[in-house]
Amino acid sequence: MSARTPRYLVPFHPKRVPHYFADVLVVGAGLAGLRASLGVRPDLSVLVLAKDDLSQSNSAYAQGGIAGVLGADDRFEDHVADTMLAGGGLCDQDVVEQVVHESAERIGELIAWGTNFDRRGVHLSLTREGGHGRNRIAHAQGDATGKEIMRAVAHRVVQTPNIETWQHTFALDLLTYEGACRGALVWNPQHGKTLVWAKQTILATGGAGQVYRETTNPEVATGDGLALAYRAGAELRDMEFMQFHPTVLYIAGSSRHLITEAMRGEGAHLVDRRGHRFMPDYDDRGELAPRDVVAWAIVSQMERTQYPNVFLDLTHLDPAKVLARFPGIAALCRDFSLDITKDRIPVRPGAHYMVGGVTTDLQGRTTLPSLWAAGEVACTGLHGANRLASNSLLEALVFGARAGEGAAAKAAERDNSFRGLDIENPAVEPGSEPLDLADIRNSLKSLMWRNVGVRRNAEGLDEARENLDRWCRYVLARQFSDPTGWELQNMLVAARLMIAAALTRHETRGCHVRTDFPKWQEGPVAHYSFRRDQEP
Repeated sequence: MSARTPRYLVPFHPKRVPHYFADVLVVGAGLAGLRASLGVRPDLSVLVLAKDDLSQSNSAYAQGGIAGVLGADDRFEDHVADTMLAGGGLCDQDVVEQVVHESAERIGELIAWGTNFDRRGVHLSLTREGGHGRNRIAHAQGDATGKEIMRAVAHRVVQTPNIETWQHTFALDLLTYEGACRGALVWNPQHGKTLVWAKQTILATGGAGQVYRETTNPEVATGDGLALAYRAGAELRDMEFMQFHPTVLYIAGSSRHLITEAMRGEGAHLVDRRGHRFMPDYDDRGELAPRDVVAWAIVSQMERTQYPNVFLDLTHLDPAKVLARFPGIAALCRDFSLDITKDRIPVRPGAHYMVGGVTTDLQGRTTLPSLWAAGEVACTGLHGANRLASNSLLEALVFGARAGEGAAAKAAERDNSFRGLDIENPAVEPGSEPLDLADIRNSLKSLMWRNVGVRRNAEGLDEARENLDRWCRYVLARQFSDPTGWELQNMLVAARLMIAAALTRHETRGCHVRTDFPKWQEGPVAHYSFRRDQEP
């Protein structure tokens, strides 16, 4: 990448900003971050930073459910095999096996904390989604699983005395000293900048879907944690693998809303503008093929029919069961005069989940000492080249717990060096020309959707790289004073890494589809990683 990424976004001096001390700092308040905070022993102090309020995270928007070996007819080996197959040869089998074997324990933990999963009698109501060979998806309130899980977990966090939560707080940068993470520089509208010093820091900031024009992600998902870790010197891996959810509500002028994969699990069909059910033309598994296959098939069918979307059709299913199973989606579609029991739902793919991220080991440790990562911001090896549906909430729980417990154990060790440090970043000369940040952001999102979307090729990726390098030269050098500028800078850093990785992988694998390299490479499968100290 030709434009150097600055180490810190803003100027600061330790004598001019307040200081705060915590044993463990958790950056991010989705499921992974909250579960990590609950893994810290009660004699240690924990500070959790939420960029918005606790309701705004990808976790809270998860509709379908959480996967686990919960049914009498299921086996750990089957869940492992389904995950490995969906991951396109890039999954770490040790990670997959350990996560799957913890699934029942972690879901049981949620139930003990008050999560009300849907049931059939005394047993959990389990459904199936694409890529799964068994009914193993636990869900809540029909299609509001994430919201219910976050309600229960957030309630437990609030009741835990050693955990403090700062909402509406932006993490500007991780603080590093002598090659280790020492906390973070944060900002909120009430107090401005604060230096938060921590013995151990856990990154759980979620994904980067907002770098795309079409996305299921909330406004907060701007790749902040990816950029923070990169600027701090941690390794990032597999950044070419952005998963595109096949079915996003597509109505001109409206926000994009996720239409859960569970609809296809319950028997919904994908049809084109002519009513043709096309998925069997692309894959023998039909609508229950993994997400990368379904997204690619939808885009191909849209091109064949010269139409901007396809349709999800539930009209052949029992209307009462459809409304009981998907009350949230039914209400959403009613706002657009659609009755999901009678009308086809217009859908197309949208950016959904960052499969790559900050490299971690089995405990959630990153390559930067004293920094841990969990959830969507991390690359654990579970998902490989394409995430299996409903494995994300499970990963957040497993690695959130591991990172919290591991960070707590390290923080509990005697550390006579734990103190505020003499770290500063000088101001730079402000740019003379004003920047239209909204215009750059919109241009970035459109470029990424057009050139780094469901299908890519060298020509489009080169064009994207040239544009990103040009924008980065004059945007990354600035020091902004509010989140609008900082988010844009983080989005640019994340997008550059995604483009560089996509250019490097000369093959089609999982959710990375290169039309100029349509087949898998022969031989060993490679991972491509990036660090700031290797930046040209």
